[in-house]
Amino acid sequence: MEWLQKATGGLRSLTELGLALLGFGVVAQILFGATVPFIQVDVIGSIVDITKQLGSEGLVGLVAVWVLAHVMSKKD
Repeated sequence: MEWLQKATGGLRSLTELGLALLGFGVVAQILFGATVPFIQVDVIGSIVDITKQLGSEGLVGLVAVWVLAHVMSKKD
C-alpha cells in the first residue's frame, strides 16, 4: 500500500503545481493584459467558459464544483 500513498502524493503534488500555474496565468493576464508573450492560452477566458458551462448545467454544475472543491481542499 506504500506505492499507493506515493502515487497519491505525486498526483497531489502535480495538482498543486497545476493550480499554482493557473493562478500565475490569471495574475499575469491581469497585470499584462490578454496577450502575455510567454502564455499562449487565454487563461481567464478559459475559466469564464468553464464557469458558463457549469452554470448552464444548473444543479449538476454546482455538485461538480462542490466535488472538485472538496477534492482540492482535502489534506492528509
